[in-house]
Amino acid sequence: MSTVVNPTSTGLEEDARRIHDDKPISPGSIAIGVIIGRMSEFFDFFVYGIGSVLVFPRLIFPFVSDPVTATLLSFSIFPLAFIARPVGSLVFMWIDRHYGRGTKLTIALFLLGGSTASIAFLPAYDSIGYWAIALLALFRLGQGFALGGAWDGLASLLNLNAPPNRRGWYAMIPQLGAPIGFALASVLFGYFVANLSEEDFLSWGWRYPFFVAFAINVVALFARLRIVASKEFGAAMEAQELQARPVFEMLSKHGHDVVLGAFVPLASFAMFHLVTIFPLSWVTLTGGQTPAEFLWVQVAGAAVGVVGIVLSGVIADRIGRRSQLMIGAVIIAIFSFSAPFLLDAGGKGQDAFIIIGFGILGLSFGQASGAVSSRFSQYYRYTGSAFTSDLAWLVGAGFAPLVALGLASNFGIIFIGGYLISGAICTLVALSLNRALTPGIEPGQQR
Repeated sequence: MSTVVNPTSTGLEEDARRIHDDKPISPGSIAIGVIIGRMSEFFDFFVYGIGSVLVFPRLIFPFVSDPVTATLLSFSIFPLAFIARPVGSLVFMWIDRHYGRGTKLTIALFLLGGSTASIAFLPAYDSIGYWAIALLALFRLGQGFALGGAWDGLASLLNLNAPPNRRGWYAMIPQLGAPIGFALASVLFGYFVANLSEEDFLSWGWRYPFFVAFAINVVALFARLRIVASKEFGAAMEAQELQARPVFEMLSKHGHDVVLGAFVPLASFAMFHLVTIFPLSWVTLTGGQTPAEFLWVQVAGAAVGVVGIVLSGVIADRIGRRSQLMIGAVIIAIFSFSAPFLLDAGGKGQDAFIIIGFGILGLSFGQASGAVSSRFSQYYRYTGSAFTSDLAWLVGAGFAPLVALGLASNFGIIFIGGYLISGAICTLVALSLNRALTPGIEPGQQR
């Protein structure tokens, strides 16, 4: 039996694939596993994001009298997960190479769910003082570190099973997890905010969504491990399509592609938190409607976002992914001129901002994952896609709520339009340089 360098399968995983050798996994089953996995990740992050608006400014930063400043302090902890995520990728890629994909996913998802669920037990500042801030920051770092290990390669496996003329459709499927995860987090928070007194919500009600995160991650883990144990996944690993490579080795070959790939989806990633977390903070601080009412509007917006993501797949297969992404960036740039006025126009304007914004986000975000992995050779595709995604989220979304609220509160709401335009410009420039994003070519094979 030959020795495989940097194996990404343990003996148990290989045995599991032999057991399932006569039970092929259909593309539909892979798609469901991908959506469940991504939904669980986004649920964890959005539960934290909503909590950073409705809970932490008052529970963790009660010593700050100004609500805006307290929210900004809460948002200052928000980016820690995005900073920790690339570090997590470094560590978990090593675990992947030495102990297998299943081991990596098990550790990562238990750490992700555990970090989120631990926030549910977080004492208030009034109980333990500054330790409350330190623990919140620690758990947030844990979320990001774990998410660096949650990259499983299933989206790439789905793409490998895609017909040549349906790559845009298959690329949008993993993105459906984002609006579904956000809608679930919003429904949970919306229910407790609407049905509990303010005292009960801040005392115990807000903790329940964080409890739920652990159970969701366990379900997602089993859904993913089932696919990792499939013969299709094993065949892709043996063909070196989904094997983990050392990050620094990948950077020595594809450093330029990592930087360029991180800027391609910047328009949609910048807008991502400007229709989810930031507007909730703005409405909570300035009024127009209650947080409970606005959360239900955001659930409706998430449904529109699902439709936009599905349409992005249809459009990308007709005009090409690169053209689809460029059109999405242009639409975001146009929307940036009206976005500030809608947010500042009371309840109806805020509702319009969410519904229109989610629709536009879906059209752009739906093809963002395909853009991230498009320039990597087959040998480095798995590691390159993971690390590029980490950097794209860090640059495009990690600081978005903090920057947007800081600009809006200090210089006026009009400045969030400039923030969106800057993201759109970065995407258009990166796409102009990234000529490898041509329709009908399999990601990783363009070079």
